[in-house]
Amino acid sequence: MPSLDVIRRALAAHRPERLPIEDRKRAAVALVLRPPRGADPAHHVPEVLFIERAEREGDPWSGHMAFPGGRIDPGDRTSRLAAERETLEEVGVDLADAEILGRLDDLAGHRSAGVPGIVISAYVYHLPGDAELSPNHEVRKAFWFPLDSLLDPDRQVDYPMRRMPDMRFPGILVGEPDRHIVWGLTYRFLEVFFEALGHPMPKRWNFDRA
Repeated sequence: MPSLDVIRRALAAHRPERLPIEDRKRAAVALVLRPPRGADPAHHVPEVLFIERAEREGDPWSGHMAFPGGRIDPGDRTSRLAAERETLEEVGVDLADAEILGRLDDLAGHRSAGVPGIVISAYVYHLPGDAELSPNHEVRKAFWFPLDSLLDPDRQVDYPMRRMPDMRFPGILVGEPDRHIVWGLTYRFLEVFFEALGHPMPKRWNFDRA
């Protein structure tokens, strides 16, 4: 797994794809990295911050594993500032002074009944030290997870979606089985991230993701 310096250089060279906005709604998330405790900052393999969203009626991502983030408000001057605001609100982590390592490709959420999917932007940050996590009411749990363990074959699982029980989505087990599984858009952002680093994730999609 690349060190922070390698990640920094790889993301600096990455040219993210930006999707046309048109009449779509927009959201932004933060992929936040930190050094494991007691590690040499120059050579450590970082940990990544995940949240488990609270169960909320009407929330299309209710209960999902995700990066902190949410919809872009009219008062947000940029998508990056929206990601930082949402991270502070959801888990109490202030990214204003964190190192911005880069931006990932925009992704589009699921579309239905002819309605375009939401466009989601993702930004990668590095926190040089520890940060206390203070989840708000939107977050059931927040925790750090070793970045290199996301590529562990033993953690690659299939995720059955409740609304489509016959379909299986690629997922990564990061905590309790049947509960803490990264899949969907968060999984796809990780694909973009690791591809930019030259460490592609296994190609496990076997259906149309549009």
